[in-house]
Formats: sequence, structure tokens, C-alpha cells
Amino acid sequence: MPALIRPRRLVPGDRIGIVSPSGPVPRERLDTGLDILRSWDLDPVVLPHVLDVHPSGYLAGTDRDRADDFQRAWCDPSLAAVMCARGGYGVQRMVDLLDWEEMRAAGPKVFVGYSDITALHEAFATRLGLATLHGPMAGALTFLKDGPTQDHLRTTLFAPQDVLTVTSPTARTLVPGTAAGVTLGGCVSLLAADLGTPYARPSAAGGILLLEDVGEDPYRLDRILTQLLRSGWLDGVAGVVLGSWQDCGPYEKVRELFADLLGGLGVPVVEEMGFGHCPSTLTLPLGVPAVLDANADAATLTFATPALVQAP
Repeated sequence: MPALIRPRRLVPGDRIGIVSPSGPVPRERLDTGLDILRSWDLDPVVLPHVLDVHPSGYLAGTDRDRADDFQRAWCDPSLAAVMCARGGYGVQRMVDLLDWEEMRAAGPKVFVGYSDITALHEAFATRLGLATLHGPMAGALTFLKDGPTQDHLRTTLFAPQDVLTVTSPTARTLVPGTAAGVTLGGCVSLLAADLGTPYARPSAAGGILLLEDVGEDPYRLDRILTQLLRSGWLDGVAGVVLGSWQDCGPYEKVRELFADLLGGLGVPVVEEMGFGHCPSTLTLPLGVPAVLDANADAATLTFATPALVQAP
């Protein structure tokens, strides 16, 4: 699996587009997130439909409006990054409406989000060959309330060379070993739901796979992972890094499931790495070469290069 194109890191004064490609975001949460970004000397630009609410109640406006906002932000040469306001549900309804050739012509830029945004991370990887950031969103409660979450994203955006090695106080080995590969992944239910679409990569072969999710009971996680296994999508994966599993049932049950289904892959696995839907979350680059050390005294993920390149 080849490394992907890395966009340039941010510098003070950069303008960044804020979009809502999935679910609606409350105004007060968005306003708080914008204030945080402004305190970093960034200039957040809120796209026109970010605060829309579709009659369904679970979408941030119509599919066309969400896609138009995203297209406009990505193709605006004055914006150095695009950051999602929140996850939820809805990317898969709008991703086919994007003009990927126009977005390719606009060139690379930083893209940040997680959860339902996994579908866009995969689309950027397969359509544009672009490395992206699995990280907190402008209206997400974790970003608004947790200092370490804010600090890790800020460092990744402005000084990615300072966060080449990541770990967590809870990180530990599930299956020992060491592996090298290019990072990919995100919300496991979205990866399974993407299979068979034009944006799904053929497999995770050669990659370091990052997995997390929220609100999926153990039997549902079993079904999701079994689908990825039966489809062959996990064949040849180099290693697995497990993040948070909030509201997925007792963790000992979830851990038993991972040991059962992922242990048979014969690759290193680290659990509880501290990314995803958790009170304090790491920002992890997708599409960047890394080494996973799943030995008992380590449980680290070390990137071979910074997530973002030096600004010219």
C-alpha cells in the first residue's frame, strides 16, 4: 500500500472551511469551536448550509446542499483546510454528488474529521490519493471540552514533526509483534458499509488499520468484523490499532471479541490507543507510513514522516 500525498501544514493566519457533510450541529457548540480555532490564529469560514437541519432531523440539510458546501470549500483557493463540524450520519448520501475531478484540480489541502466522516477519508484516499487527518471536529464535545484533544490537533496541524510517535496511557498489547505499513481506517461500521461502493479500496493489505466505533453492541461488532473478514478485505493487513468503543457494551466482552476475530490474522494488535469517540482523543494521520510496536513495553505507533509537509 503506497503512501499518499501529504498536504502542507497550517501556519498562523490560514483560513479553514467549516462544513457539515453529515448530521446537524447546534449553533452554540459550533460557536465555541470557532472561538477555539480563532485562538490558534486561524480564520474559520463557515459554509452557508452548516447550520441547516433536514426535515429528517438527522441530516445537516439536503444532500445537494451538503455536497455543494463541501465542493465550494475544497475548491476555494483561499482555504488551506477543510474541517467538519461534526459526524452523525449522511456522508454516504452526498459523496456521490461531489465532482472529484474538480476537487483534484483544486490541489491538496488538510482535511479533518472522524466517525461518519470515515466515508470521506476513504474517498479521498481512493479518488485523490490524499492523506487526511482522523481527528476532532469543530462542534464535537470532546474538542470543546478537552485540552489534550485540542493540543494534539493543534500540534498536528502546525508542527506535525513533534507528534511522530503516539500512544495512550491505556494502550496495551492484544497481539504482540511489530509491523510497518501505511495507515488507513476509521469507524469500523463505515468501513464495512463502504464495501461494494466506488470509494472502497480493494483491501487493507499492507496497511496499519485503525479501528474504532460507538454505540455498537458486541454482536453488531461481530457482524461488522465478520463481514470484513469474509469479504477478504482484511487479508494481508500488516497490523491493527484499536481505539475507543464507547457504548459498545462491557469492554471485557468487546476485548474477547477482538481477540477471537482479529487474533487469527496473525498480525500485531494494540488496543485502547485513545482515538475516536472517547473523552480525550488523538489526531491520527491516514495515508502515512508508520511502524506499530505492539510489544508489551511499547504499544506505540510511530510515523515515518510528519502528517503534513513544510509550507513553502
